Formats: sequence, structure tokens, C-alpha cells
Amino acid sequence: GAAAEARFISSAKGKGLFATKNIRKGETVFVERPVVSSQFLWNALYNYRACDHCLRALETAEENAQRLLGRSSLVLPHPEQCSIRKDLHQQCPRCQVTYCSAECRQAALEQYHQVLCLGPSRDDPTHPLNKLQEAWRNMHYPPETSSIMLMARMVATIKQAKDKEWWIKAFSQFCSKTANEEEEIVHKLLGDKFKGQLELLRLLFTEALYDEYLSRWFTPEGFRSLFALVGTNGQGIGTSSLSQWVHACDALDLPMLQREELDAFIDQLYKDIEKESGEFLNCEGSGLYVLQSCCNHSCIPNAETSFPENNFLLHLTALEDIEAGEEICISYLDCCQRERSRHSRNKILRENYLFTCSCPKCLAQADDADVTSDEEEEGEGETDDAELEDEMTDV
Repeated sequence: GAAAEARFISSAKGKGLFATKNIRKGETVFVERPVVSSQFLWNALYNYRACDHCLRALETAEENAQRLLGRSSLVLPHPEQCSIRKDLHQQCPRCQVTYCSAECRQAALEQYHQVLCLGPSRDDPTHPLNKLQEAWRNMHYPPETSSIMLMARMVATIKQAKDKEWWIKAFSQFCSKTANEEEEIVHKLLGDKFKGQLELLRLLFTEALYDEYLSRWFTPEGFRSLFALVGTNGQGIGTSSLSQWVHACDALDLPMLQREELDAFIDQLYKDIEKESGEFLNCEGSGLYVLQSCCNHSCIPNAETSFPENNFLLHLTALEDIEAGEEICISYLDCCQRERSRHSRNKILRENYLFTCSCPKCLAQADDADVTSDEEEEGEGETDDAELEDEMTDV
């Protein structure tokens, strides 16, 4: 059976995820496929080529490195360690979006793509779906944390479904917020102009996707709830054929001199890429995961999420031994943020996730002064919006 299950904790905390058996450090607790997912729009626009369904990176590791470096002459050693199979890639015959396989093309078609396929209007700026995407890009610059297309795929899924109630129930499992909290989340995602922007998005969303059966989702309140649901529960997904290749190279059994050469080559490659492309290495998107969304935050997490299969399959891995009955927690903060004072950590969590943490580390530090240290004061201005959904795991 499954190693973990969701349980209701309290109305304040909502659900949590608990181990149903003893789990050893390093073990995979579960692998989960999202109910719905979507690549970020700027990410796609900048030629981070990913499967339109599962987000698997479509470039070979070498092409990936060449693009990120801006250097088409780069040659990667050990090309056989690249896992990309271009011979399997397929396009939608009507709108030409690309999939990594026939399976993904079929799965997308069966779940949502019939409704969202732009056909020959793919490049027509006046098409309602293109207008919606353009409006979203103009509101939500990189680093991206969410996508209006996740909501569009939810609507399209229900429009196409034979059993509409089953899907509505699937989406209703995700944690929902009070009206005030929803406003905060929308405000966080859209900034100070949010009231006008949300209304514009709602009108464009309605023009592109309206459905009588879901009419509540298109009202101002219903749309705000849907928006907040995606903002609260969306989990960042990152894929990269280059990092897949690096992992494969790390596992090679090489003579010591060759090993040192290869490691030096890879280190230098990443340094050069960082100069050229900064932090944007991955194909990025977000998805809704039923089990993962039940994981509460801890500043000393006992598990972490990652995407080792180079697609949207989320792996939850134990960072410590976890006993049956124990709650499984992940961290919503990155490593640097976790090292900061309790006050600073809670400031980020409060702003981005609307809660105050009471994990053992925060309780132990509860008597620490509520001031941030001087270095922290300087860094305060830098906590950017990317943290909203940024459990963006490095793959």
C-alpha cells in the first residue's frame, strides 16, 4: 500500500500528510502525477522547449547547453548519456504544439486539448485564448510563479469530461481560503493594480472559455477563488535535459583522470551558463498535486520534492527516517531562507503563504528577539515574489 496518507488535522491547519509505515532516509515516499499542469508562458516564449503535456524537456542536453550559453559551437562529451529521444516527439497536427511522445499527445487530447487547440489561429493575436495569454504575460513577468493556463486547463478538462462531477470533486480537494485570504493571494500575484487586472483577466477568461456548467467559476467571486486555489496549491515544476545528462555523467565509472576532467568541464559549463542566463536554467511550469498539496511546511523538513524523471512526475523523498504515524513535512523556503532568523522566515511565510510557522525549530526559537539581524535587514528587500510557489526544485 501507499507509504503516506492525507488526514484532516484541524480547521486552522487543514490537512496534513502522515506516514503509514516506517520510511527510511533516502526512500521515495511516493511518485505523483499532477491532476493538471502547464508550462509558464514566458518560459515557453523564450524557447525553453518542453512537452506541452508533461513538461519533459525536448532539447538534447547539448542543444540545451548551447542555447543557455548562447554558443552554438559547444560540444558535450558523452552524448550517449543524454536521455532525449527526438524520434518519439510528435506534434498536434492542427496547432503544431509539440509532445515528447504519442502517449502525451493522446493524454492531452483526451483531457483538455480539444477545447484549447488553437488550430490555424495559433499565431492570431485576436484569438480569445491568445488575448488571455498576452494579458497574463503583461501582468506576470519572470520569475514566474503561476499561470493562467493552469486555470484554462482545469476548465477545458471539465468541459471535455464525461464525468464532470468527478473532476469538480478532484479540484475541490485542494485547500481553499477565506475571501480575505483570497484577496491577499491575488494581491500578492498581481500587485497593487490587482482589482482592475483580475477583472480584465476574468473578462478575457470568460470570452475564451465560458461554460454554462461552470458558470460559478466565471463570476467575480468564483474566478477569484479559482485564481487563489492555483496560487495557493500550485507546485513549481522544473525539468532540464542538461541536468539529466549531468546526473548520468556523475554515475559513470571513469578512470580518475577522466573523472576529474569531466567534473571540471561540468563545473565550468555551469559557471559560464550562469553568466549568460542567470538562474533560469529549467523548463518551468506548475501543477496541482493532490498528495503533495497536503504536505505542510516545516523549517526542518523531513522530506523534499524533486522531478528526477525530467517530466511532471513529482517524487517526494525522505530526508530523515520517518516513523509510521509521523507527519511528513516539506519546506516552502529554500536553503538560504531556512537559515535565517525565525522572524525573517515567518515574514516570508506570512507574506507568501498566509500562515505563521510553529514547527519545532520555530517553537525552539520562539523566545528569540523579534528583530532581524543587521545582515538580514539589508537582505529584507530582496525576498522576491518568486518565493510564492517557489519550492521550485532544482532537478
